[in-house]
Amino acid sequence: MRSSITFKLFLAILASCVVVALAMGMAVRFSFQSDFVDYIHEREDRRLANLAEMLEADYERAGGWRFLQDDRDSWWRSLRLSSRGVDHERDAFGRQRHGGPPPRISLIDAQGDWLAGPRILAGAGMRRHRLEVNGQLVGWLVTPPQPAMAIDDEVDRRFQSRQLRATWVIVGLSALLAAMVSLMLARALLVPVRRIARATHRLAGGDYGTRVQVGATDELGRLAEDFNRLANSLERNERLRRDLMADVSHELRTPLAVLRGEIEALQDGLRTPDAATLASLQHEVLRLSALIDDLYDLSLADAGALSYRMQPLDLAALARHVAEGLRDRYARAGIDLHVDAGREHWVQGDERRLEQLMSNLLENTLRYTDAPGRARVTVEAVPRAGVRLTVEDSAPGVSAEALPRLFDRLFRVEGSRSRAHGGAGLGLAICRHIAQAHGGTARAMVSPLGGLRLEFDFPPGGRP
Repeated sequence: MRSSITFKLFLAILASCVVVALAMGMAVRFSFQSDFVDYIHEREDRRLANLAEMLEADYERAGGWRFLQDDRDSWWRSLRLSSRGVDHERDAFGRQRHGGPPPRISLIDAQGDWLAGPRILAGAGMRRHRLEVNGQLVGWLVTPPQPAMAIDDEVDRRFQSRQLRATWVIVGLSALLAAMVSLMLARALLVPVRRIARATHRLAGGDYGTRVQVGATDELGRLAEDFNRLANSLERNERLRRDLMADVSHELRTPLAVLRGEIEALQDGLRTPDAATLASLQHEVLRLSALIDDLYDLSLADAGALSYRMQPLDLAALARHVAEGLRDRYARAGIDLHVDAGREHWVQGDERRLEQLMSNLLENTLRYTDAPGRARVTVEAVPRAGVRLTVEDSAPGVSAEALPRLFDRLFRVEGSRSRAHGGAGLGLAICRHIAQAHGGTARAMVSPLGGLRLEFDFPPGGRP
């Protein structure tokens, strides 16, 4: 548990919640203390105002401060009456008791002479409340300065203590609630992560059929989708690897079997080493050599190690040149070859590799087109696509299901892999690699002529 991501996420969420709760508790405590002290000072100011109002009325009624000398109790009576309406409580016997007045309050006349209350020495910071009768200054109520946080009343101190204690109790309960919520959140948030982790473990063990359920559209949901795409790719690559091994062994077995049969027949004297026998042997050797060369080129293309010498070249002229080299073979096969590349179309490319691409395409068309048939090579400029090379032919066509796989290595449309059609199914895969190395794209589709249409788009290039 301590090393799991659930525990770490739980600690992270809990720590955040506890820090927030402590910060809120301290902020509430500071705010309460500040506001409570302000409340006490405001209450004392109201007491002074009430006391000043009563003293001014007594002064006006008596015509001076002599009533304080005649009736000493009047001063304390005024102090008690000034506290009414400000605060009150009940004593231990259930009787209502008015809170006491502010401590050490004194009364002095307009000349500064002491009249009542404790004798307070004048000094800096003394609080004074002006007494006026008919707009004329008659005296001052004086109290000594108090510390900002001073709370003299016992009731006020008990109230403050209870509030602060309640604040920290609330903070503790909040931290406990945060711990429970953090644990539930950590477990809930990591459910899809654990699911992906288990699937990854199975995938690493070779179970390429593993998939995870995509239950959301957030980052974890996109991670699950990426995992499923990765699993699909690995499963497809594993299937292609197995197919590749089976196909390569099949492609090598047939010419080797023919060679072995021919050689054994020569050794047993069943055949004579004449020109026909040697031609048959050479044909099978050439087939093996072509297959090995194609496999080598394809391995170099997969590794990005095919060499290219890029230079400006006219793709239309190159297409005409390759087509002219195969025109006689097309004529003997009963296929009409037409080239539509009348003007210049310049691209940046390797002449030898592009010639290899076109030769593979035309060999593929020659091999799979029925006679009498038609084949057409087109080079044209296409807006936003650049220069497009198109090779298409007449029947037979290719099913829509097979079109996306035409560029896969060792894939051929016929299931029997009959030797009557020749090639090993590597030519189009090499063509796609060459096109991609030139920054181009390759597509296969149904041709209007009734057969297959192959399109290759290349970025345009300038003249040399």
